[in-house]
Formats: sequence, structure tokens, C-alpha cells
Amino acid sequence: MTNAPHSSAPLWLMALCVSRFGASLAFMVHAGALPATLRAWGMSGGEAGGIQTGFNIGYALSLVLSSWFADSLGAKRVFLWSSWASAAAGLAFALFARSPDSAFWLFALLGLTQGGTYAPSIMLVAQGVAADRRGAAVGWLLGAGSLGYFASIALAADLSERIGYEAAFLVCGVGPLLAALIVAPGLRRRPNRVVGARQGGLRDAFRFLADRRSLLLTAGYTAHAWELLGMWAWLPAFLTAVLAVPGGAAGSGLWIAGAIHLSGCLSSLTMGRASDRLGRRAVLVAMAAMGAVCSLSIGWMETLPVWLILPMAALYGFSALGDSPVLSTAMTEATPPGSLGAALAVRSILGFGAGGVAPLAVGLALDGAGSGGSLVAGSGWGWGFALLGIGGVAATLCAALLAPDRPASPSLSHLRS
Repeated sequence: MTNAPHSSAPLWLMALCVSRFGASLAFMVHAGALPATLRAWGMSGGEAGGIQTGFNIGYALSLVLSSWFADSLGAKRVFLWSSWASAAAGLAFALFARSPDSAFWLFALLGLTQGGTYAPSIMLVAQGVAADRRGAAVGWLLGAGSLGYFASIALAADLSERIGYEAAFLVCGVGPLLAALIVAPGLRRRPNRVVGARQGGLRDAFRFLADRRSLLLTAGYTAHAWELLGMWAWLPAFLTAVLAVPGGAAGSGLWIAGAIHLSGCLSSLTMGRASDRLGRRAVLVAMAAMGAVCSLSIGWMETLPVWLILPMAALYGFSALGDSPVLSTAMTEATPPGSLGAALAVRSILGFGAGGVAPLAVGLALDGAGSGGSLVAGSGWGWGFALLGIGGVAATLCAALLAPDRPASPSLSHLRS
């Protein structure tokens, strides 16, 4: 693979990372403002989870389409189109989401546009960064997204409580627009590589699953998505309930965002690089196992002191996201470049098909326990998060079944840089 000149790499990588941060400002706005919208709209747990599921389904469809067409149209072109579409959808949600029904459709529309800024950005990194540094590069990209999630949760939670959810929606909704304005000139000199028309249709797109490593990585990603997306949707509400009790902490939005997403940002920045040094399998096993333990434990800790719960939430955020850059990097290495878009599309179908319904499943579990939209302690949180733990256990098994791998040897080109 021919890489771009290393002197220009920091510029376009920086543009990608900054745009990932901006786009992510809208990603967590529903979860951050959920306590306020539950009160304002009188939603049940199922309705609240359904809004996030609508976003996840739209995001999954967008991932599939953008990954599929990135091979034939070019990753850069698809990424830029999606960035501008996401900017328009973010503003539409901010201005017009004022009920459960309107929020469902507009948040689903936002998800439908945002997925196109994810997989093509990973493909751009795969095209321009050699294998010995690719894990770190993908980690920086996802870490920037986690930093955006932190800002989204913090802003949405605090603004919705202080001013109203409308203000939270507006501030977070401009993030994708800022991202598009920054990344368009940042990628101007990057080539738009077109693989060419795919032969054989959808059936051939699934052929990469005949490879054992690709199959295990895809299955592991599916289980990982179930746990991660469910956790992202409901852990902020759980922590809101915990912090609302006597003895809780002030400034809950900042505490919640920090616990979940600053730790996730740290894991993205470090685990990708760790997999470059230690191998993909070792890091995947460690992160998946840690995430499973957190999922199966945290919901039962609701009556414990805050100083015990917040560190567990931080560990949860770290572990649940820590395998994301490693899974994506490993997939770029296990799949031929000409089939990478199709492989990411299929992975998206399976991963977000499972992860997309996770928030709804947790919401229904809370309804079944009698909590509905009350967000109080002792209302079935343990069972809700235990559902997500099933994904963590499955991801651990998939990672453990991977063949041991060795870190990529440093390329001469990078030794010179």
C-alpha cells in the first residue's frame, strides 16, 4: 500500500479527529438530556429507549450504505457528503424535536447521516497509515469522538437542567455543522481512492466471513456493539438517579460525562497503541472481559456510595470502548483493501442490528421492573445492565478464540519519519 507523504499526514489526521469531535457533540444529546425530556414529555422507559434505538437503526443503515459505496465512490467523497448531511440533520433535530414522536424521527434521521462519517474515516486512515501505527491512528480518531461524547453529555445534562432541553439540543446540534466546515478544507489534498465496481453483488460481500479471523472479529464486534450502545444510552440515566440521592455529587452532568466518556477517550488513545505493541488478541480479551464484569456488576451497586459507583462507571466506559479501535484496526488487516468497504458494511448490519435494539431492551427491562421513566434506585437497573453483560461475555469468547498474533514490524518509511 502506498502511503501519503508523512509530512502531510498530521494535517489530514488532525482534520479527521477534529471533525469526529464536532460530529460527536450531537451523538449523546438524547442520553444527556434524558432526565429532562422524560419529565417534559412524560415518556416511559420503552419510549425513551425507542428514541435511541431509532438513532441506532438509522446509524446502522448509514454505516452499511456508506461502507458499501465507499469502495466504488471513494471513502473521502462519501465521508464529505455524509458530513454535510449530518450538519443539516443536527440542526433539524435541534430546532424541531419537541415530542417523543418528532424526536424519534429526527434523531433517526441524524443517525442515518452520521454513520457515513465513521466507517469512511477509518478507511481513510487505513489508506494513509501503515500497519505498525494504524492502531494508534484509529485510536486517536475514536478518542476524539469520545471527547465529543464527553462534551455532548456534559453540555446536554447541565443545559437541560439549568435552561431547558431546547437549549441543550441547539448547542449540541451545531456540532456536526462545525465539523463539516473544518474537515472539508482539511481533506482537500487527500486523494479520493476508488476501488471500482464490486462484482458478484451482496453474496460475494459476505465471503470475507469464510476466514476464521474475520468471522470472529465480526461476531466480537456484534457483541461489543450490543454492550456499548446499550451502556451509552442508559448509564447516564443510571448515574443521574444515583447522584440525585442524598449524598450525591453536584454538577452531575460533568461527573457523568467524565466517568463515561473521558475514560472512553483515554482507552481509545491508549488501547489502539497497546495493540500495536502487544498484539490485537491480548488487548481484545482484556477489554471484553473487563467490560463484561462491569455490565454484570454496576446495576446492582445502586445503593452503594457514590465514591464507589463513579470509579466503576469510569472503568465501564474505559473497557466498553477500549476494544473499538482494536476491532476496527484488526478488520482492516484481516480484509483485502478492495473488500474492506463491503466487510465494514456487513459488520455494521450485524453489529448495529444487535446494538441498535439494546437501549430498547434495557428500557423494557426497567418497565418490567416497574420503574418506567421514574429513574429511581431499586428499579431493576441490575437486570437491565445484566442484559448488556451477555454481549460482554460473548465478545470475550470471540477474542479468546482468535489465533495469537504478533505486533506489526515497524516500516522503514515510519522509521524515517
